Amino acid sequence: MDKIFKALADKNRRKMISLLRENEMSVNQILKNFDISQATVSNHLGILRKADLVTFVVKGKQRIYKLNIELLQAFVERLNKFSETNSSRLLKSDMGIRGRK
Repeated sequence: MDKIFKALADKNRRKMISLLRENEMSVNQILKNFDISQATVSNHLGILRKADLVTFVVKGKQRIYKLNIELLQAFVERLNKFSETNSSRLLKSDMGIRGRK
């Protein structure tokens, strides 16, 4: 989970994920949506790959990137479970405090 949190910490990487949610894209297609260098885009994509959030296939000289939607959905489900558990604890704790007053 730490790699995913690190990958999602940057606004450019979050934007790349949003773009890839809609379509598979080459580096050049992704680059058109940013005011940063191709090397920086590739670096961001490398971080997303290390977190397994994106995959790619090589077509000729291009890499076509795709969002790993299954991993992203599993990550969100884990966050939701964490949130539900903590919300339940907070609710019980809050009720305990109210009960003593």
